Amino acid sequence: MTLAVAALVAAGTVSGAETSRPSFGGLETMAAAKARTQAEAWLKEVGKTDAATQQAVDAIWKSEITVLEKVTRTLALDPTVSQALAEASNPQAPAPTAVPDVIKTQKNAFVKANLALVYGRALSNRRVHEEAVEALKITTPEQVVDPAAYLFHKAVSEHALLRKDEARKAIIRLIEDVTGAPERYRTVSALMLIDMQLWKEKDLSAVARKMENVERRLELARGGPQTQKLQKEVVARLDELIKEMENKNKPKPPGPPGDPKDGKDPNDGSCPASGPPGPGQPGSGPPNGTNPSSPATDSAAAGGAGTGNVDQAKLKKLVENWGSLPPREQNRALQEMTQGLPARHREAIENYFRNLANAQSRK
Repeated sequence: MTLAVAALVAAGTVSGAETSRPSFGGLETMAAAKARTQAEAWLKEVGKTDAATQQAVDAIWKSEITVLEKVTRTLALDPTVSQALAEASNPQAPAPTAVPDVIKTQKNAFVKANLALVYGRALSNRRVHEEAVEALKITTPEQVVDPAAYLFHKAVSEHALLRKDEARKAIIRLIEDVTGAPERYRTVSALMLIDMQLWKEKDLSAVARKMENVERRLELARGGPQTQKLQKEVVARLDELIKEMENKNKPKPPGPPGDPKDGKDPNDGSCPASGPPGPGQPGSGPPNGTNPSSPATDSAAAGGAGTGNVDQAKLKKLVENWGSLPPREQNRALQEMTQGLPARHREAIENYFRNLANAQSRK
């Protein structure tokens, strides 16, 4: 998978500023002994010097876990830190809306950096990506004990928030600069990088990505202005796409005889070169002189089967009232909105509205 990323870089799909930056592989996990010394020094600063604490520290650093996890558990011996991390990682607790003071006002640089990383990682795992990014902004990969974890979780959250440039920069640094980064980080990061090369601004996949963000925010009980803005963007773009499809599928009126648009060459024998058709010839019409050859009206061409036309006002109303609609009306509305769409796009829209109903029912 690293080769795939190298190919992307070589092909110029990554911005010039990033591809021209030399890679030194200078980021690596901090040595366990150094990390332990700094974590224990902070415990003494906050008065955690009792025998029970020291016994717990010894057990932590003898265990077979990562250096980052050892630092996390050591710092969590302080009750304030423990509470903040528990609130961040507990999926049953309300999603935090701000980075806690125990991190923001922390004076010990080592503790502040690594608490920001651990807190951001916990929020990223819960899909609370906005606050995860805010926590990770407090520090840098050079300041934490595990730069690979920092860059990976930053990339995940930036990718989820559709911030393509920020996610790409984090991924490139992870793959090029971190020595000994776990293969799972490299693989997932490479997949995200390849995925972002396929993003387009206004296709239905872009709409689906925004839908996922709306669903995620609703699941976190965040139905405020930011979510409403995303919903309006989704509704407006769906309306545009529907109109584009209608215009593309609308039958073109036939041109005059001999016009290339009617698909007939006046000299190919299929129609006379000039003059009205003679009796018995195609298009001569019935004897009473009536002319049924005029094109069908739009209503007749539609056949009464529906065209997938859902105007913006109707879409907005559906989004607002979806959870209160009876199942039969929901299915009918879904059929109208998804008629003629490819299966993968139809599934994205259906999943969006079904998840919207689940979120609204939990309010």
